[in-house]
Amino acid sequence: MTGNTTRRGFLGGLGALALAGPGWARAPEMSLRPHARGAGFAARAAGGIEGLIARFGLPGAVACSVADVETGKMLESASGDAGLPPASVAKTLTALYALDVLGADHRFSTRLLANGPVENGVLQGDLILSGGGDPVLVTDDLAAMAAALKEAGIGEVRGAFLVHDGMLPHVRSIDPGQPDQLAYSPAVSGIALNFNRVHFEWKRAGEGYSVTMDARTGRYRPDVQMASMQIRPRKMPVYTYANGGDADRWTVASAALGDGGARWLPVRKPALYAGDVFRTLARSHGIVLEPARVITWLPEGTEELVRHRSQELRPMLKNMLKFSTNITAEMVGLSASVALGGRPETLKASAARMSAWAARRYGMTGTALADHSGLGDASRMTPNDLVAALLQARKSGILRPLLKPIGMRDRHGRIVDDHPVKVDAKTGTLNFVSGLGGFLTAADGREMAFAIFTADMERRARIARADRERPEGAREWNSRARMLQARLLERWGTIYGS
Repeated sequence: MTGNTTRRGFLGGLGALALAGPGWARAPEMSLRPHARGAGFAARAAGGIEGLIARFGLPGAVACSVADVETGKMLESASGDAGLPPASVAKTLTALYALDVLGADHRFSTRLLANGPVENGVLQGDLILSGGGDPVLVTDDLAAMAAALKEAGIGEVRGAFLVHDGMLPHVRSIDPGQPDQLAYSPAVSGIALNFNRVHFEWKRAGEGYSVTMDARTGRYRPDVQMASMQIRPRKMPVYTYANGGDADRWTVASAALGDGGARWLPVRKPALYAGDVFRTLARSHGIVLEPARVITWLPEGTEELVRHRSQELRPMLKNMLKFSTNITAEMVGLSASVALGGRPETLKASAARMSAWAARRYGMTGTALADHSGLGDASRMTPNDLVAALLQARKSGILRPLLKPIGMRDRHGRIVDDHPVKVDAKTGTLNFVSGLGGFLTAADGREMAFAIFTADMERRARIARADRERPEGAREWNSRARMLQARLLERWGTIYGS
């Protein structure tokens, strides 16, 4: 769940040395297997790092740094103090922020509360589903809570059904500049369900289509009422979105549907979504609830009936970094900011609080983030800043085990199982923006921290909002950026690992 280009291709292509055209099809400029080098070889090899970058000819800006983990010595840098969008590499800092403020063992709680007495199995008051900032709550969890409510002896609710989402601010879209239909930029609030995505599926049915909108997980597929889809006889736009007050109203172009298919769409009303699904699950246990109403403040005097606790923060962050889950980054970042004191009202305000923390904690004075996921392109981070944070984080051993191993590939694109360079890193991809940051271990065991940021902001700025899902030229540019990252990693592993 990155920006606008497919991130899966990035993970698969990292380290490949073959590119179309004679400029990149030739043999590597240095051996993939490190050998002893004479003094000053690093500065001379292939014309130095600036020469490598210049010959590669990637349009836009390139900034990178690499340092020795044991000594902290900067080994090589090119425009290391230049601030560029980090894309999803920003999630490494969000992980450190959440671990430092909340703690690795932190769990988020989602609760069912009674606002009134319970008499003979009847709640003489309101039932409240209260979100606690859990970014990984799914339909299966709500089903377990509905069953637990029944087991607690509740068979009837005489009052209203309320959903409390006020622990975190409500944000309509992580990055409002993204097209409406992109599921990796959903709304954020104090409650989230299924990563705030709703499943849209369509099938041929006679002259038209049958359409479903549901909150499916592995065990359950409850239909939802708060999100609707209408098919319109047109070619473009493929999707439109409208705020229906108590619902998300979508339309889709009939010309785009074919014989059938499915995709996830973002949810803009997380509290109503969770309430809609829980109401269906409660009804399966004979508990009939009124349609959900949203509240941002909890009334006094509530009594807890049921509590669901999330997994611990550490494995949650590992999955966040592996799958680059934007909503997890935003919710754990916002939760950390709340824990520092006072609820920020926007992602930008919370990200500013995280940036200030990073300056104090790691000396990252050249970093100013606009969100916690890196999805927006207004964030800036310098390679030197990230490397400094990585060096300090490595001393505690908390970060590298959370990062994903990146397989290096040969010039034919095949993974080299015994490749001498081992990399654990976080990738980041937006249209015409590509980043990579983490750790590499050379053949001789030398460990290095590195950061590579590339961006062509002029070309990115020319993309119309409607075209940001698959803009022309972005895939090719990002592929070349990944190839440059691979060259840099090979260089550092070869030169400094001997």
